[in-house]
Amino acid sequence: MGVRLVGTGKNYLGKDRKSIVVIGGGSGSSAALRGLKSHDLDLTAVVTMFDSGGSTGILREEFGYPPLGDLRQCLIALSPEGDEQIAALNSALDFRFDFGSSLQGHSVGNLVIAALTTAYNGVQGAIDELSRMMKLDGQVVPVTLDEAHLCARLINGQVIRTESAIDLRGKNGPGISEVFLDSEVKANPRALDAIKNADAILLGPGDLYTSVIPNLLVKDVSDAIRDTISPVIYACNLMTKLGETAGYEVSAFASEVVRYIGGRKLDYLLVNTAKFSDRVLSEYAAEDAAPVELDNGIVEQFAHEIVMGDFVFVDGLTLRHHSSRLADAVMTAIGQPKQPQPSPGLD
Repeated sequence: MGVRLVGTGKNYLGKDRKSIVVIGGGSGSSAALRGLKSHDLDLTAVVTMFDSGGSTGILREEFGYPPLGDLRQCLIALSPEGDEQIAALNSALDFRFDFGSSLQGHSVGNLVIAALTTAYNGVQGAIDELSRMMKLDGQVVPVTLDEAHLCARLINGQVIRTESAIDLRGKNGPGISEVFLDSEVKANPRALDAIKNADAILLGPGDLYTSVIPNLLVKDVSDAIRDTISPVIYACNLMTKLGETAGYEVSAFASEVVRYIGGRKLDYLLVNTAKFSDRVLSEYAAEDAAPVELDNGIVEQFAHEIVMGDFVFVDGLTLRHHSSRLADAVMTAIGQPKQPQPSPGLD
């Protein structure tokens, strides 16, 4: 298989380090960022801005703030390790008020970013100021600064509006035919700049239709990914999700990503092949979720190279991508040696 590997040696900030752009949402991108930040890289997290659930949804609906939760998670993921003050700040930002109070469900971090958004004339200014306070070696960039809601059209023609409604669908509904935005948005110029100057682009991990693909609905972003000569890597999900990807095999995930980047074949497709315990499988089966199976002979039409490995961290009965193993696979794909990892850096 032909695989393109390119690297300028300098990124758009003028540094002699590889530049990697991670595109997605909250917990999935956070896992990737935690692993990648231990390598000598310039990292940019391009983050979806169409979330509408939880604390984010309340702030968005009642006060007109943009979605903030995924931005908060990526900021925390990119913050330096081993700094007690930063660790204390992260704990505060991640604190969520218990139910039963007037602030029930709200994250302190979301409220802080909301306040800074007002003080610094926009969400990008707020993120930049918080990044400075948190001593980030990297940047967090909203995919767009415009307002829009995510919608899904089902195979029966029904349209579901808002990310949270899509995310919380029941198991008896028909499958998703396509996702789209309810209004046209412009790409954040900083997101485009990062993508166009990246040495590699990592899509995912994260929910296919509510975390990864929403970024690709911003036309200039999907066009920039389609046209790049740098490798495009997709980290496939570990498990299917009720109401979103039920019954999907790896090829279904990959084909949808390829569809939304204009038919461009992926350079690398990262696929977990580790097996799970019966106890974990039983826990997920209760939510009608199952392991994403690799369907050899079909998936190859969507990617130049299939990278198989154990990318799993089991957190109790919850499956997550293992940050350092995921980062090692990305580094190997772009031709960089592995580095010793002080910790798994899990999400």
